[in-house]
Amino acid sequence: MLMAASRLPPAALSLKQFMVRQQVLCLYRGILRAVRQIPNPTDRRYMKEWAKGEFKRNKGEKEEGRD
Repeated sequence: MLMAASRLPPAALSLKQFMVRQQVLCLYRGILRAVRQIPNPTDRRYMKEWAKGEFKRNKGEKEEGRD
């Protein structure tokens, strides 16, 4: 008798990883919403690009925090 293969992809996130990912996405969206409130278009564009760059730079980070 054959065992049914798992329906989850091999790289499925654990519950903890999923929750941390959701928190990070919520933080990112909140930052972008706050950036939209900046009145100066040049400053707004700079801050948006800075935030995007920082999140991309830390995309592969595995540690939750560094003290």
